[in-house]
Amino acid sequence: MGNVKKKPAEIPFSERVYAAVRRIPAGEVASYGDIAALLGTPRAARGVGWALNALDGDSSVPWWRVINKRGAISIRHPDVSPRVQRALLEDEGVEFDENDCVDWAKVRWIPEELAGNG
Repeated sequence: MGNVKKKPAEIPFSERVYAAVRRIPAGEVASYGDIAALLGTPRAARGVGWALNALDGDSSVPWWRVINKRGAISIRHPDVSPRVQRALLEDEGVEFDENDCVDWAKVRWIPEELAGNG
């Protein structure tokens, strides 16, 4: 029974968020809204943020690759500084401009199913 594939509606929202975020390649980013849209819940950007905020510190989910729609870091976790998220992104080659924003045209991850290729 453990091999029974669950339908997306049967998988908890947070687990769907984590699966989507794990797909973001190093050096690319997505917005909270991008992840929500990918999950078929385009108005659930805040829920994406809450799910990522709930992660354990030793999680394998690359949470730092999710930023706000302006292209800026908007982390609100009490144990993690925005400088940590920026450093992790910069280590992957993501650059920030003078307004502390990324260039979406250079680093936005667009999965095949949203790009019209899938």
